[in-house]
Amino acid sequence: MSNFKLVNQPDFELAHIFECGQCFRWKKLDDESYIGVIKDGVVCIKKDGNDFIIDSNIDNEEIIREYLDLSTDYSKIKKILSKDDVNMQNALKYGAGIRILNQDMWEMLISFIISAANNIPRISKTVENISRAYGKKSIYNGDEYYLFPTPKELSNASVEDLRNLNLGFRDKYIYTATRLVLDGSVCLEDISKKPYKEAKKDLVKIPGVGEKVADCILLFSMKKREAFPVDTWIKKVMGELYVDSKNIKKISEYAENKFGEYAGIAQQYLFYWRRG
Repeated sequence: MSNFKLVNQPDFELAHIFECGQCFRWKKLDDESYIGVIKDGVVCIKKDGNDFIIDSNIDNEEIIREYLDLSTDYSKIKKILSKDDVNMQNALKYGAGIRILNQDMWEMLISFIISAANNIPRISKTVENISRAYGKKSIYNGDEYYLFPTPKELSNASVEDLRNLNLGFRDKYIYTATRLVLDGSVCLEDISKKPYKEAKKDLVKIPGVGEKVADCILLFSMKKREAFPVDTWIKKVMGELYVDSKNIKKISEYAENKFGEYAGIAQQYLFYWRRG
């Protein structure tokens, strides 16, 4: 068990972090706290004045700190992104407490394959269904939660089993991706060690992984903060504020040149602001 407090933690707001589209296993409770299932267990975070109380059935506090990206100086990043950019200043003000979570690579691969042509409530429900059907049980405060299944655990599911979990056309992609990871044809750890563009080329070879899905995996689990996922919302906001084009490649190139190594963090501020 871990229980610790973040005292006067800057650039950290629960709603901004857990409702900006980067994660699917966090829920807001009646007391305004958030509870989530990560790779290693269950974590509950509650705001207490200017502080945050974190409670978990995970023994290692450092796992939670790393997951929450607490070592990154977001104040510094925001200064860089907001310089001479009124649009970004507005986005930063709206989503000031966003942090990019360091999530599990395998879980992000499957979760963002599920995200294709989908919405966040449905994605969350499907990920929960998969976890309940094939993941390990984790007890927190007497309640049952389910960890996301490992590749070996998920390999017990046939295409038909996956279809019955309301995956739709994504069932075959999930089935194939599971086997590619399990037999070593795809090594996510090795991919994560490559430079951004090389890693992206490897990811898009996986059936069901397009440009946007690959960028999400890279940004939310492989620490490639330059990855800039372009979806409908981002295409719209970039077109209105920065680049007069609906061409995804041109939008990505513009973001790379403008936001540089923090393009993915800029994307999250813009996404949360526009969706809000």
